[in-house]
Amino acid sequence: MENENRMDKNKSKGSNVTKEDFLSRRNVFKRSAKRNIFYLIFAIPALAYVIGLAIIPAITVVYDSFIGKHGFTIANYLALPSYGLYGAIINTLLVSVGALMIQLFIALAIAMVLIKPFKGKKAFSTLVIIPLGISTVVSAFVFSIIFQAVGGYANSALVSIGLKPVDWFNTNSSSLGVVMFSDFWKNTPLVALILYGGLSSLPPTLYEAASVDGAGAVSRFIHITLPNIAPIMSIALLVRGVSEFNIFALPLVIIGYHPLIMNTLIFENYSSLQTRNISYAAATILLAIIMVYSVIVVRLGGAKDHVR
Repeated sequence: MENENRMDKNKSKGSNVTKEDFLSRRNVFKRSAKRNIFYLIFAIPALAYVIGLAIIPAITVVYDSFIGKHGFTIANYLALPSYGLYGAIINTLLVSVGALMIQLFIALAIAMVLIKPFKGKKAFSTLVIIPLGISTVVSAFVFSIIFQAVGGYANSALVSIGLKPVDWFNTNSSSLGVVMFSDFWKNTPLVALILYGGLSSLPPTLYEAASVDGAGAVSRFIHITLPNIAPIMSIALLVRGVSEFNIFALPLVIIGYHPLIMNTLIFENYSSLQTRNISYAAATILLAIIMVYSVIVVRLGGAKDHVR
């Protein structure tokens, strides 16, 4: 009986909404809708940019990758192995994952150093940031000179300590190593700055409380630093990972166009331009890899929760 009386009271309260209340709520809704539309107007240029230069071209490429001489087909994908698809996928993963891991560990070490006050901190931070101000083509040209087989600074250093010179661009493994090292030098500062921002946002009280409880430096790093900057690390991996999978200018300038020595999916796309739809198939596979990578990083790293 008591429950029935409560339900009757609730119904009576709901039914006692006056006309003034209804009009007031409607006016509030209209004002909020107008405000949202006003904000949306400012977002239209960015939305148009993304839709026009990213979404529509991506959909077009995926569609065209299934178009052949006789209409809709998967022949373009079946032809990719003859263009070195499997080697391109392996090289893409090696360059991307290898460079990312090196950048992440070194960048975290740099960020941990920068977060501490020390003499010469400004000079050190300036030296760290310098590679960001150098264009990819210029840095690639510099490293191509450093690793030249004849007259290169790397081989000169090896000869000076009694070692034999190395033909750095003669094999796939050494070429990958040069590209990864060059990419590490160019892009590690960006990852370091992202991680430095994450470390700066951590409250000092966490470390003070841990120190009072007797936690050492290693324990504080494992149990406080890493869990709290994991979302920031995933954002850095997401930003740099997408760029790594599309690496093109750096190996092209350093090594030149030698697909037999070092082939990646972006090179696969470039080399098959004469068979346009096959290049679309290679680009679609690269897009799929990037999407899978992004989902894994966001879910495992907690970037989605951090953005929220």
